[in-house]
This record gives sequence, C-alpha cells and structure tokens, in this order.
Amino acid sequence: MTTSTAPTAEASPQRLDEPAETSGPSGSAATRKHGLAALTLGAIGVVYGDIGTSPLYTIKEIFAPHTGVPLDAVHLVGAVSVIFWALMLVVTLKYVILILRADNHGEGGGLALTALAAKAVQSRPALRGGLLLLGMFGATLFYGDSVITPAISVLGAMEGLELVTPALKSYVVPFTLAILVGLFLIQRRGTAFVGRFFGPIIVLWFVVLGFTGLLQIAQQPTILTALNPVHAYEFLASRGWHLFAAVGAIVLAITGAEALYADMGHFGRRPIQLAWTFVVFPGLMLNYLGQGALLMSDPTAIQNPFYRMFPDAWVLPALVLATLAAIIASQAVISGAYSMTKQAILLGFLPRMTVRYTSAREIGQIYMPAVNWALLAGVVAVVLFFGSSSALASAYGIAVTLTMMITTVLTFFVVRDGWRLPAPLAIGATAFFLAVDALLVAGCAIKFLDGGWFPLALGLLIFVVMSTWLRGRALLMQSLRSDGLELLPFIEALDPRSMNRAERTAIYAVADPSTVPQALLHNLKHNQVLHERNVILTVVFHDVPWVPMERRLDIAPLGHGFWRITVNFGFMNTPDVPKALELAQAQGLPIPLFETTYFLSRETVVPTPGAGMAGWREHLFATMSQNAGGVVEFFRLPGNAVVELGTRVQI
Repeated sequence: MTTSTAPTAEASPQRLDEPAETSGPSGSAATRKHGLAALTLGAIGVVYGDIGTSPLYTIKEIFAPHTGVPLDAVHLVGAVSVIFWALMLVVTLKYVILILRADNHGEGGGLALTALAAKAVQSRPALRGGLLLLGMFGATLFYGDSVITPAISVLGAMEGLELVTPALKSYVVPFTLAILVGLFLIQRRGTAFVGRFFGPIIVLWFVVLGFTGLLQIAQQPTILTALNPVHAYEFLASRGWHLFAAVGAIVLAITGAEALYADMGHFGRRPIQLAWTFVVFPGLMLNYLGQGALLMSDPTAIQNPFYRMFPDAWVLPALVLATLAAIIASQAVISGAYSMTKQAILLGFLPRMTVRYTSAREIGQIYMPAVNWALLAGVVAVVLFFGSSSALASAYGIAVTLTMMITTVLTFFVVRDGWRLPAPLAIGATAFFLAVDALLVAGCAIKFLDGGWFPLALGLLIFVVMSTWLRGRALLMQSLRSDGLELLPFIEALDPRSMNRAERTAIYAVADPSTVPQALLHNLKHNQVLHERNVILTVVFHDVPWVPMERRLDIAPLGHGFWRITVNFGFMNTPDVPKALELAQAQGLPIPLFETTYFLSRETVVPTPGAGMAGWREHLFATMSQNAGGVVEFFRLPGNAVVELGTRVQI
C-alpha cells in the first residue's frame, strides 16, 4: 500500500486508541494525586535512566590525563560548580522550563518538534524544507546515542568489578557483552513485564546517589562552595585553550537531557518536571558534590570515585544496583529508537518495517526486529572497539550536543512564529542557549579523532538513507502522475452496463487519488470485471501525533459505483486501515469485512539516467523499496483478502 504525508492537520491531543478521560464527582483529588504520583514514578524510571547513570564516569573523565585539569581542591570545586550550573542552565532552564512547553499536541521529541517548527513557518516553503532537513538530521543523531548509551552505561557499571577484586578486570568486557546481548534478546517480549519495576529501582538509585553524597559532604563541607557560580566561571576562564577538553568531559553530566522532551508524550510535562525537581536533580548534585568531597580528602580515589564512595562491603551491592540502573537507561534509549523509527516511517522518512505491538493495553510499547538487531550489532561493535567507559567517553557527547543545538534552532521558530513572542525575547533567549550549545559542541568536537567521529558517521549514514527515501518517494509520485490516467474523466467514460459486475467491494490503494489505479486497469483488461463498489483509497500521515476518530475518514462519491476515501492518521496513531474503514458505514458506505478485496500495487523501481538523483542514490532507493516491510502487517489488512500486483516505475 502506498502512502503519503501531509504538511499539517488539526488534531485533538487525546489518544484515539484509549478511552477519553472522564471527569465528575468520582474523580476525587486523591485519585488525581495518585495518578500524578504514578506518572512521576514512571517518569523517574524511564526518562531519567540515561542522565542518572552519568555519575558512574563523569568526574573520573574530567580529571583524566588528557584534559589537563589538576586534581586539587580549587579545580575540584570549580569542576563540580560547572556541573551544577550546566544542569541548572541546560537541563532545568532550557528543557524543564522552556522546551517542555513546546509540545506537539502533547507529544515531544525531535520529529514532533520538527513538525511543530515546520507548521509555524508553513507560509515560507524554502525555510520549511530546510527545517525539515535539519530536524531529520537531528533525529538521525539520536541513533548514535542509542548505540553508545547502552555500551557506556553497562561498561561503567561493570568496571566496578575491578574494585571487588582486580582478578575480575579481564571479565568486564565479556560480562558487559553478555548483559547487553541478553537485554536485546528479551526485547521481543516487550517491556510491560519489567516496566513496573523501573521506577522503584531508579528511585532507589537516586536515593543511594544522594545518601552516599551526603556522607562525603559531611566529612568535607568545603565542597559546598561549588554552588557559587563564580567558581564555575573561574574554572572555565583559567583553562585557556584547554577549556574545550574539560567541557568535553563535563558534558557527560547532561547527556540524557533530550530524553526529558522525547518522552513527554508518555508521562506529560508536570510529572517530568516534578521528578527532576524533587528527586533527580537533588540526587545527582549530592552525588557529584560527594565525589568532589571524596577526592579532596583522598585524591587516589580518582581511579573510580563513584565506587570508592562506598565501604568495601557495599561495593558489590552498589555494583548490582548500578548494573540495574544501566540496563534501565539502556532500555529507555532502545525503546526510544523503536518509537523514533516508527514516527520516521509514518512521516515518510523511512521505508516500512515490521512493527510488533507487545502490549494490548499500552500502544506505545512496540518491538521492531530490524532496529533491534541493528542496534545490537552497533552496541557490540563499540564495546569491542573501545573496550572501556573512558575510551567510549570520547565518542559520547558530540551527537547529543548537536541534537541540543538543533533543538534550540527549531524551538526559536516555534516561539517566534508559532507562539508570536516578541522578537527581542525570542532572539535573546535563542542566542544565549546557542552560545551554551556551541561551547558544548566545541568541547566534544575536539574528541572527533578519538571516537567522536563514530556517532557523526552513523548519523550521516542514516541521514543519507532518510533523505534518499524522501526524495525517491517524491520522484516516484511524480512518475506515477505523469504516466497515469486522470481518474474522473475515466469514470465518466465508463459504461457500467456493458461490464460484468462482481457483487463485492474492491479497495484500490493508491498514493495519488487523482489517477486510475493500475490494479483497476488490470481488472478491466484481463478479468473484464468491475466490482459493484470501488473505493479509491489513500492513507495520509499528518505531522501531528494524533488524528481523532471523527476526522479519520474523508469520503467523496465519484459516481458509477466509485468512491474516494482518504484515511487520516497522526504519526503516533496505529495505522489500522480495516478498523478505520468501519467508520464509512455511518457515512452511507458499508464495507463488509468478508466481502471486500484489497488490491495493492507494489512498484518495482527502475533507476534511469536523468535529473532525478545520483545513480547510486537511485539504486539505493530501488533496493530500499524492494525490501520495504510487508504492507499487510503494517496496515493490519486481512491477509486472505489481499491481491497484490506489480508495476515497473522509472525514476
């Protein structure tokens, strides 16, 4: 089945696959509070797993030999101060307060923000196209994070084995690989059976972070002077040209900030804000302050300051808890990669892939085999190639900081053109955050040759794939229009009385509803039959998350037993076409389930020399088109009622 995307569509933020929320006397304040508490707990478990595992390696990397930062009291206070104010400015001010307000009908994330920015400037086609490409590139960088986060999180946790006994050092990489392979193998079962445990485990994790930090602060309270921003400024100013090396390590403390926005649709703005303010931020900062205090008392703890905060008897339990936290952090980005890929498919950036729904109640819980195995291959490769969290830290950060910068640019057009905020305010805020983002990007860019190239190369590769698919589909549509027959004149010229009529319903799925479907021409030419009811069906995915049921179908009678139906979905809806067509009966067009045949066209793309795309891109598009996922499963069509016909199309 061919599909198309639409630039805009109004839609209700309510999920169509779930019952509407009811209100009334039964909705007591206690019930509402319980719901908010449950969502906040869930947000802690899913949203903050990535940033929550940063204390495993951040401080150690700031004082690594390659940064040139001296390990003394002055620089410890300065480094912790920079971490504190980075979390305040980037995470709290930019994301928690500002970016979370830029929701696309309740949904967040790179593609949702891209759609929102594109809609804000829809009167300027050139700018809109540029923002779509920029947002697409930002989305591709997320896949680099999805590969690196599981590797560095689990490696960082497993390196605690060295403190249990040095003899276990050689087992760090094998144990890491075993955990990661097991994690990816269980993805097909879905996350519902472990999801309920995520929140309590991560809450315990943050409590342990804060408690161990408090114990160290009590022994060296001087570290609390790090809350003074003057120390952050002096630390940065004193580094000179070595500033970027230090910033490249400090940025590890804020990786995972994009998850706050990306997972907003699952939990809502307020639970994410409450979780950060009252649990996550205090736990993180107490631990960073505690690590600084420990190093002021015992500089030899720099080998692994996180685990050295625990008494020897507690290292092993801490290792188990850290491993669980790392697994949960990994699960969050893996699930995010599934959701991102599904959104990209529905927005027309990627070919169809198999999507399996792993929960009958939670529609957001999906499993995509192709994405899962590609991620596993990437994760195993980086663990084997880099071998340690310190080596992998060189590759970590550049993709995340570039994504942050792209988010800042897209948000400007939302607040200026969408929200109509005053230009001085929008420009001033954007300039400030862009300056911060630029410093973070520069700090990570110097690690390019040490591993920073990896997420960029992966992102560029996926960007080439996405842009090729997008351009190829446009060329394919152009070719189909130029070679096709106009539908309305064709219907008017038909003489239904001279044809055999099958007493069934035929649904012809097309990308361009103004041309005659090739399957219809084949039916008339070879079978010499015309069905009693003929539906010209087009599926349109809009750049809003949810399209409500009352706007699901657009039906227009064309005469002589023909109808044109447009089925509208948002990029978060489940594209269930038969379920949508059930709504046609209310508009006078019954489509009986057992008396309907779906005629699908599968185009075989033939690359040809010309002005379309470069030859290698046309061949790439042809390969992707040939290997696109099954239409029947993707649109939930009844497999025993589908007739698929091939068509050769030159581009």
